[in-house]
Amino acid sequence: MSEGEKRRAYEWAKALCFHAGEDEAFLEKFFAMLTASEGVFEEFVFYLDHRNFLSAYKVAGYGLIDIMVWQMDHFKAQLDRDRDEMRENGDRMLLMAFHTMLLMERNPEHYVNLMQTETGTDYVDKY
Repeated sequence: MSEGEKRRAYEWAKALCFHAGEDEAFLEKFFAMLTASEGVFEEFVFYLDHRNFLSAYKVAGYGLIDIMVWQMDHFKAQLDRDRDEMRENGDRMLLMAFHTMLLMERNPEHYVNLMQTETGTDYVDKY
């Protein structure tokens, strides 16, 4: 990754964090994790440039689109609990998808388990 690419990515991460309601401490930690991950960084810059997912990088078989779908399903479960911080904040959902993928790199088993068990309640036989 070039310095120019890092600078552009940082500025976008800063704006994304601002619109997602995250503070400077979150931004700094997120960006350090992002630049330490070649795969997620490439996905992040691709999204910045194309406003679409590259979907080339996977962690434990899951890509960013999988994480976004899980987040939407997980969001339904959060609504069931009256927690709706991502209800109208697409920037937050996008930021959290990248953040979740970075965390998933460090602990894939935990996130795979969450993705397979923590879902919404909108289908038959959920309980």
